[in-house]
Amino acid sequence: MPAEWERQSAVQLTWPHQDTDWAPMLPEITAVYEQMAREISKREELIIVAPKDTQLPTIVNCKLSICKSNDTWARDHGFITVEEHGDGSSQSENFSPPPSTLHLPPSTVKLLDFKFNGWGEKFPAERDNAINRQLYEQGIVKGTYEDHLDFVLEGGSIESDGKGTVFTTTSCLMAPHRNQPLTQAEIEERLKLWLGAERIVWINHGSLIGDDTDGHIDTLVRICPDDTLLYIGCDDKDDEQYEELQLMERELQALRTLDGRPYRLLRLPIPRPIYDGEADSSFFILHSSLKDRLPATYANYLVVNGAVLVPTYNQPDLDAEALRIIGKAFPDRETVGIDCRPVIRQHGSLHCCTMQYY
Repeated sequence: MPAEWERQSAVQLTWPHQDTDWAPMLPEITAVYEQMAREISKREELIIVAPKDTQLPTIVNCKLSICKSNDTWARDHGFITVEEHGDGSSQSENFSPPPSTLHLPPSTVKLLDFKFNGWGEKFPAERDNAINRQLYEQGIVKGTYEDHLDFVLEGGSIESDGKGTVFTTTSCLMAPHRNQPLTQAEIEERLKLWLGAERIVWINHGSLIGDDTDGHIDTLVRICPDDTLLYIGCDDKDDEQYEELQLMERELQALRTLDGRPYRLLRLPIPRPIYDGEADSSFFILHSSLKDRLPATYANYLVVNGAVLVPTYNQPDLDAEALRIIGKAFPDRETVGIDCRPVIRQHGSLHCCTMQYY
């Protein structure tokens, strides 16, 4: 499985529309998607998935796929792409994956179509789960299709360094309504086989209040070039997330690379708490008396060709610090901030909205 910073061929956005949960705030979220679309299409091809008759901006360097969708989280319903080497497989002695339903000629890229079930059957996902097959059949994406629709795996739940290590979290992959009754060891064996990984690193701590995903790795820890880990940290003992994030930080400090060296750790700030406000034009207020804290995180950035698109939250000091630290991890790329306050109203952020192809 390539690292995200490797050369990409395209990025997918599944566009918000009136039949999604974005309906009450469609102008606000559409403006964010338009900004993402412009920044991506400057640097590589953009794939937009949208139902028929959706009003879309004029975007150069863009392919349109007409598909119905439940929602817009392309990271979790999109294909996971891996690079083929040789015959494209490495069989396990004890496990054989389900056969593909399509028998296609060899390709340099495999398009792995896993099941998306609304993060453990929390939300409807039958339309989202059909998008990948349509993208393939329409010729929008190229590669060898692999059907893994009997296994739940979301793109936001895994991170690859492109050289044999994949990170994930126990809180997500072992959560109810994903892949029971498989054990952690059985899930790990499948991930190694399908993703071409030498090892799976399971992060056991760290969580964000308001996160519907059960702890996706892309909200907490991101792998960067030169054995660098970007992660969110917290020093405020009064923050409800303090203890878990402290424990996660200790886990990361104890980790070693495949060749036995400690990782270079870069600590991102965590945004000050943002609470879901009343449904008016602002949507957001900073107020500790409200209960519905939103899962804002700077770790949910997207790497594209030549740039890193970074979520910001109208907290100028912390936004600037996050951009600076992410720039240290990716010194050869431009860092571009995108205000993601509308996105977190539906409990995701920038990376969750996108999926890259190689």
